[in-house]
Amino acid sequence: MLRACVAIERAGVPTVAIVSAEFEVMAGMIADALGVADIPLAVYPGVMLTDSAATFESKVDERVLPALFDGVLVQPGHTTRQEAAEPGRAEIVLRGTYDDILDGFTDRHWTDGLPVVPPTPQRVARFLRHTDRDPDEVLGVLLPASREATVHTVAVNGVMAGCRPEYMPILVAAVEATADPEFRVEDAGSTPGWEPMVILSGPLAKELDFNSGTGALRVGPRANTSVGRFLRLYLRNVAGLRPIPDETDKGAIGATFNVALAEHEAAVRDIGWAPYRVDRGFTEADDVVTVRSVYAASAPIYSCGARATDHLATIARLMTDVLGPWCYHNFIYEKQHPFVVLGPAIAGIIAAEGLTKDDVRRYLYDNVWLDGAWVARYGRGVSGKKFEWPDLVARGKAPAEYADAEETGRPVRGLMRPEWIDVVVAGNPGRNQSRAYIGNHGQGVPVSRRVEPPADREPR
Repeated sequence: MLRACVAIERAGVPTVAIVSAEFEVMAGMIADALGVADIPLAVYPGVMLTDSAATFESKVDERVLPALFDGVLVQPGHTTRQEAAEPGRAEIVLRGTYDDILDGFTDRHWTDGLPVVPPTPQRVARFLRHTDRDPDEVLGVLLPASREATVHTVAVNGVMAGCRPEYMPILVAAVEATADPEFRVEDAGSTPGWEPMVILSGPLAKELDFNSGTGALRVGPRANTSVGRFLRLYLRNVAGLRPIPDETDKGAIGATFNVALAEHEAAVRDIGWAPYRVDRGFTEADDVVTVRSVYAASAPIYSCGARATDHLATIARLMTDVLGPWCYHNFIYEKQHPFVVLGPAIAGIIAAEGLTKDDVRRYLYDNVWLDGAWVARYGRGVSGKKFEWPDLVARGKAPAEYADAEETGRPVRGLMRPEWIDVVVAGNPGRNQSRAYIGNHGQGVPVSRRVEPPADREPR
């Protein structure tokens, strides 16, 4: 809302933004970051969706409407935000013992609550030697802070996160993907509290000791863990997404960072499927980073049987559980990008019957269904937005037969398009386990970038 208000104000039209009290600080921070420091706010006190109708009307009459009129009729002369001076690239900001540095970074809110590696000039220089990109190259502008993402800041945060210098090309690719407007990094602070996940596909994963087998998504292996931590730290320090003190990250409860997921290259090759990077439009010779949102994961999906459908039926059932009525978003925003991590043994059984990843996608699309009444009720409860099946049908957002879904509990599809379902092979080769993940509709859609190692790097 604030981004729209800023655009309208700059066009010379007075605006007032309506926000709940919980978002008041965040609204001011976003307006300030966009260069207009004093857009009037009409603040609704409390939580709209937990107030009775009478309480809601009373608060609107007594608090919101007067603020709206004041904001329109008594418009301030807008001030342009003065850029706070930030450290220069060669500037030393702190000196002292390790404890002094850690305390200083913590006081400045530059850490994620965990100890960091001090980004000394020497350490940063070692990272920069692992890329041919200019340190001052701008990879994109990240909201809500509207701060430039540069190669140098990638190196600084890579050091802090505990990465090895050799990971630098992967980190650059991850930030490039995140900075793509299609990813919508500005929504990474939304209340569902989704987290980005980095997926690495290519021979480089094995060379750099990324774990793609047992415990593939466990904290522990340095490569997976530090790269996952890096992206969350980068969103905090450069994009400006911080729950405290800025309140620009509004994850209502939230979660912690995801470690990077590496595709099990050997398993994919053995079963004869194309690797994930080929699914994303690259070649087998490439190393590719994909960044995507994850707001929920299924329970571990254990399946048994000698036939592919024995396993796919179980995966579809558990995928239905994790998706749940949140799929109401599918029909409002018409975007959805779930993915499934298949254990190598499960993928092998499916492939042995001649089934492809497209067959897996089609099976899941055809077999994930939810109660239409529950979806509608939940949709109204999440955001208070109007959610009526007849209205969605009239606007072409739902099939005609869904018009009576709330009254009858008619099943509705949980997945929008089979081609939007990603399939990655990873995990313990000796167990019968898979897992399903759900992204946040059009926020954090999968974006991929090729990893670009330096030209003087020794060939594999």
